[in-house]
Amino acid sequence: MITAPPSKSAMQRACALALLHNGKTIISNAGKSNDDLAAIHIIKVLGARVEWVDDNTLSIDNSFPNNNIQGSIDCGESGLSLRMFTFIAALLDKEITITGTGSLLDRHIDLFEKVLPQLGVSIKTNNGKLPITIKGPLKPKDITIDGSVSSQYLTGLLMACAKVSSEPVTITATSLKSKPYIDLTLQMMKHFGWNIENNDYSIFNIKSSILNKSRVINYTVEGDWSSASFLLVAGAIGGAITVKGLDTDSAQADKEILTVLRQAGANVEITSDAINVSRGELSAFTFDATDCPDLFPPLVTLASYCKGTSTITGIERLKHKESNRASSLKQEFAKMGIQITIQNNIMSIEGGGIRSAEVASHNDHRIAMCCAVAAVGGKGPITIHNAEVVNKSYPGFYPILAGLQNI
Repeated sequence: MITAPPSKSAMQRACALALLHNGKTIISNAGKSNDDLAAIHIIKVLGARVEWVDDNTLSIDNSFPNNNIQGSIDCGESGLSLRMFTFIAALLDKEITITGTGSLLDRHIDLFEKVLPQLGVSIKTNNGKLPITIKGPLKPKDITIDGSVSSQYLTGLLMACAKVSSEPVTITATSLKSKPYIDLTLQMMKHFGWNIENNDYSIFNIKSSILNKSRVINYTVEGDWSSASFLLVAGAIGGAITVKGLDTDSAQADKEILTVLRQAGANVEITSDAINVSRGELSAFTFDATDCPDLFPPLVTLASYCKGTSTITGIERLKHKESNRASSLKQEFAKMGIQITIQNNIMSIEGGGIRSAEVASHNDHRIAMCCAVAAVGGKGPITIHNAEVVNKSYPGFYPILAGLQNI
């Protein structure tokens, strides 16, 4: 039996909300992926006092907003931390530089240039990319934000406005994608004391910040469906696997992996404390991954072992990841004998099984992970270059996968 790693989506949000909370927060089952550690570093820079109580528990206290903070914010390669903490840092009446590493330096951040000045925040960018310099304080007001690139911008804006709003504020989101991640944001904000009214994912009403009273908040990070999806696919193509620590009632979008596994013909059993997946007669499936784009890599691996042609919709969501995942998947799975066709917003995968190959990770943790899982049911070894990139989200991935080779 394998325990799912902590959700980095929930862990990073918990760090942000702990920073904004007027009191102490205890985070249990705290994650230690590179993205999690980036979030912890950021809240320290922004004035939080962080202490590891034990190997899995964080105690966080703070005096935010504190304009006496020193240093710049380094988001590592975390897109969520960049988009979320930029709005939070903008609450300060202080010039702050925000940077990152790796693929994050190549991501366009035009939306900040459109939104922040409307809220009284000055911003300078590097031709629309990192590093950026901002100076607040952010002043909440009714505003419209484009949600088509990523819902993470809206997450940061909701948190920042809720922290300092003294009167009702309405945020309008257009063409919002990844709606389940906004569900996660609102669910966690409610746990920390803020109630945001959601009107059909287009209008969000923030009443005020008075619910954020000084008290100790305990929060347990749930298991990560995004990382666990690779393990569940490994069970479907390799034999059988049992994963515990996953909440089937979670707001995480990637729990939809269960829907696809069933559709493809894998055997899925859910018990009170675990999920069991075993190999069945796998056949082609059709799935719309627009709201859960991180499922593309494990689903491509699954489709490689299905009889027939599987189709996945939502390719436009793959351009702004650690790599252009549509082209990365097509290129690397071709090396392993799988034909992938991309047309408009649809990816088609011809099943047939995996052959031995040398592949590249494209410095993308999920590309490395899906190629590694592909080897579980393959006819020979898969060699992955720059394989250590998985530390971004799942540092313990390879040792666990090694233990599955005999499933």
